[in-house]
Amino acid sequence: MSEHRKSWKPVAGKNDPCPPLKSKTYETPPNLYLGFQEPGLKQYKPAEALKKGTLWPALFGPYESPFRSADSAGGKEDSR
Repeated sequence: MSEHRKSWKPVAGKNDPCPPLKSKTYETPPNLYLGFQEPGLKQYKPAEALKKGTLWPALFGPYESPFRSADSAGGKEDSR
């Protein structure tokens, strides 16, 4: 799991008709952890930067599906 994915435990009410969720997750962008952009940061080559959406690897934050289990292989997702 990415260090940019955080989790929290929602409170379930006693009269809630839905089954309680044990935890929920959300993503935080990498720029929250970079105080300021230092001069001379490593850069991607232009073609790779276009694919990744940023010129700097320090600001690249790939989205990881919270529904994909760690043991699933071949792009199969959990059926939730």
